[in-house]
Amino acid sequence: MIRTIRVKLRPSKEQEELMFKSANVMRFAHNWGLNFQMNYYQRYGKNISYGNLGKIFTKLRNTKGYEWLKEVSSDTPQRAIKKDLKSAYDNFFEIQQKSKGFSKAKIRKAKLKNKTLSTYDLKGHPKFKSKNYADISFYMLNNKIITTKTTVQLEKIGKVEYSGNKLPIRKNKKSKVKFSNPRIKYEGSSWYLTTGVEYQKDTSIKLNNTSIGVDLGIKDLAVVSNIDKPFKNINKSKRVSRLKKKLRRKQKQLSRKYQMNNNEGQYKKTKNIIKLESKIKRIHKKLADIRKDYLHKVTNTIAKTKPSRIVLEDLNVSGMMKNKHLSEKIQEQGFNIFANFMIYKAENLGIKLIKADRFYPSSKKCSLCGFIKQDLKLSDRVYKCKSCGLIIDRDQNASINLANYDLA
Repeated sequence: MIRTIRVKLRPSKEQEELMFKSANVMRFAHNWGLNFQMNYYQRYGKNISYGNLGKIFTKLRNTKGYEWLKEVSSDTPQRAIKKDLKSAYDNFFEIQQKSKGFSKAKIRKAKLKNKTLSTYDLKGHPKFKSKNYADISFYMLNNKIITTKTTVQLEKIGKVEYSGNKLPIRKNKKSKVKFSNPRIKYEGSSWYLTTGVEYQKDTSIKLNNTSIGVDLGIKDLAVVSNIDKPFKNINKSKRVSRLKKKLRRKQKQLSRKYQMNNNEGQYKKTKNIIKLESKIKRIHKKLADIRKDYLHKVTNTIAKTKPSRIVLEDLNVSGMMKNKHLSEKIQEQGFNIFANFMIYKAENLGIKLIKADRFYPSSKKCSLCGFIKQDLKLSDRVYKCKSCGLIIDRDQNASINLANYDLA
């Protein structure tokens, strides 16, 4: 079994510079590989293998003028090409098999703008990573990481102190401790290492013979069929509300400073603007940490009830986000993150996790008699059955239906 561990790194100034260089090389390798692949396809009508693409990049790395690529681990750019870019293209080909390529609306818009569409415009095609907007992160090879109780040794960077969770001790490259997909990422003002660690599954855990349903929502985060009280929306708490208010105030200050430094369309980034941007990033980071921590606590509580199976809704989050009145609230709830946490925690305990069919009428169906109320509105928070007269909270009714989903 794989367990994900995340630790906070505390690099020196020299180490932090090398980390930023590693992230830049990772981004450069991705963009270089994507550009090469697109040109190769345009010329020959097929993709070059990612192994050969990695070999061509190695030649580039040894070319005069590209010496800066050697300042970081050679595995970092190879991962960007052979794994990340390959995975992005695999997802793209899978999407193309399911879809019909260009949408009529997109072609119509392109004609109005006199634009010629290419494969780059197809849905799901890998995109070039911008220096301003792309994640600042890089990869380290699994077997080159050496750990102690307080430090982690990274190739070309050296021993970096860490805090938070404890990584298993790995004294040398021949150690039996195995890491999987280690990533170092810069978030706001701090560096974090996230890695999977192999461990033996606990077979002594006994599950009870129950099925539970989890109904996700905006009013409350989750209503669970076997738990009386719903899990509240953390975004309505005083702590989050204060941070959001502070964030809005800082963003307005930043906007005013940019307007003051506007010289014929050219914005000058002063030291005060840089400081203010740093404060805004820290607030965003704090909000994200609070939400993620809450999702961990909720999913842990649900998993610790030890049911034999858990049923979740298969929510179309991207479709829900199109509602301009609810998009921000839906984004803050983190439904996809909740589902991912629930999936791996259920797997760790041996709980069967099922995603109900997207069109399953969990809210419209009466949990007592099975009558389907077609005229149920989003504003109806109490379910009143026209057939058997059942009166029940709408979300509780949906969670019970999910618990009974696909049971013979």
